Amino acid sequence: MKELMLGNKAIARGLYEAGCSVVSSYPGTPSTEITEEAAFYNEIYCEWAPNEKVALEVAHGATLGGVRAACAMKHVGLNVAADPLFTISYQGLNAGLVIFVADDPGMHSSQNEQDSRHYAIAAKVPMLEPSDSEEARVFTKKAYEISEKFNTPVFVKMCTRVAHSQSVVSLEDRVLKNKVKYVKDPTKVMMTKNSRDAHVRVENRTVEITEYADNSDINKLEKADSRIGIITSSTSYQYTKEIFGDRVNILKLGMIYPLPDKLLMDFAKDLDTIIVIEELDPIIETYCRSKGLSVYGKDIFPVCGEFTQNLIKECLSKKLPEALPKDMILPVGNKLDEAIPMRPPVMCAGCPHRGVFYTLKKLNCMVYGDIGCYTLGAVAPLNSMDLNVCMGASCSGLHGFNLAMGEEGEKHSVGVIGDSTFIHSGMTGITDISYNMTNSTVIILDNSITGMTGHQQNPTTGKNLRGEPAGKVDLEALCKALGYRRVTVVDPYDLNALEEVIKTELDADEPSIIISRRPCVMIKGTVHNPPIKPNTDKCVGCKMCMKIGCPAISVQDGKVVIDNTLCVGCNVCAKMCKVGALGE
Repeated sequence: MKELMLGNKAIARGLYEAGCSVVSSYPGTPSTEITEEAAFYNEIYCEWAPNEKVALEVAHGATLGGVRAACAMKHVGLNVAADPLFTISYQGLNAGLVIFVADDPGMHSSQNEQDSRHYAIAAKVPMLEPSDSEEARVFTKKAYEISEKFNTPVFVKMCTRVAHSQSVVSLEDRVLKNKVKYVKDPTKVMMTKNSRDAHVRVENRTVEITEYADNSDINKLEKADSRIGIITSSTSYQYTKEIFGDRVNILKLGMIYPLPDKLLMDFAKDLDTIIVIEELDPIIETYCRSKGLSVYGKDIFPVCGEFTQNLIKECLSKKLPEALPKDMILPVGNKLDEAIPMRPPVMCAGCPHRGVFYTLKKLNCMVYGDIGCYTLGAVAPLNSMDLNVCMGASCSGLHGFNLAMGEEGEKHSVGVIGDSTFIHSGMTGITDISYNMTNSTVIILDNSITGMTGHQQNPTTGKNLRGEPAGKVDLEALCKALGYRRVTVVDPYDLNALEEVIKTELDADEPSIIISRRPCVMIKGTVHNPPIKPNTDKCVGCKMCMKIGCPAISVQDGKVVIDNTLCVGCNVCAKMCKVGALGE
């Protein structure tokens, strides 16, 4: 039986077929659907963890308990999980553990473009890299075999194009392995001699896995009647095939770490020209050069950004014409005569965060931002977020800013962080504020959901991954327990109350928390007010309402116009209108 599947859905199918029993993850684009799709299989326990570090520790603990487990995250989430990762690599497992990490070349939904292959090398953890949905399914199952054969966690590295594109997948039955009995082993305590011995085992393991890579069908050689060879992986392999067809020799690497020494040397020995095509950093290229191979790579292709067929073709044609026969490159795609207009990112109509950022701009606050859909508070016309770094940095970064600025900072700066991000890594930051007593004000933007990645539950919503009732964190009680005497809840639709609360807390002489609470307007089942009906007779064309940046509002022929298909009747714009043209 075959089915058309997204790469992420195919991974979930692979988890099911491989007999995986536990999946713990934190949502992050482009990895989120892996766990969401796995949750459709009742045989797999799935959960959203507070963050990626916790998720990996839960998955590892499940393997120690004797069942196959997995966790999934995006590339920056791997930074959070790095602490347990390196030690788990030393410690080993009891059953198979697979870690899915999804990179985001082109930064479609990320704050940086890091290459996760560096983590595989640094942690000495084998990494597989599928190039389509079927390989995503097959490599998931293969990863468990490698994990248990070599007593190691295994990475499966996805990227946006493989995760979110569809191809045909073959379906197989689930095979559940017997639960492995837990046996106490003092050598798993990572300290002194145990750690030193474990490091030796890891180095020996890497040698063994390198030999495995040389002989495994996970790396594939495609021969052609040509003196040109291309070494590639992932989506770059798909682009290579579209550009060259069967006209060049191709070494497609399915295992990206460790790389196969003998296979690489055998592939290169009879070739005149070798080209390495890989997105982001020159990992394969650098390794080839370390083995004495002369290859083209980042001297032709860019380090930054996502590849496309046309980009690769253009780079080859312009920078390597002498090495390629004129008829070697096949026609690939067409460019449109006119550029497609960009759709600027914008908060949804009625987004509860909009009033907060409007007010912060009005008060001329320095705003230390965080990671979430509220990061859009940085774009026009709000333009009120000064910077962001990573999950939770708004809290601890604000504390550092105020240490340097003193009262000048404390009275004019805030940190903003979403409810899910706060649970992920904001708690330690606000603890640092309360413990070390800067008069810092943090605004928790509680929209009752994890919004940016597509409405996943989190520990503050009272529901688990499947939408069932679950334990719920009380944000007010938690903040008070962490040392805050000043914890205020405000409705962000009430602009006057919101402004007064922010002014009051900025003026306070002790740390404070403001919880801006209003559910995301896109949550299923949310009941909205009727759309606002503008009174064009009263409208004077001042465009005051445009300053909120709501996509439901426009001005035509000097008069305000409301798009009834977008407006949710939040009335924020009405509170801004000085002439009563919007209903108040």
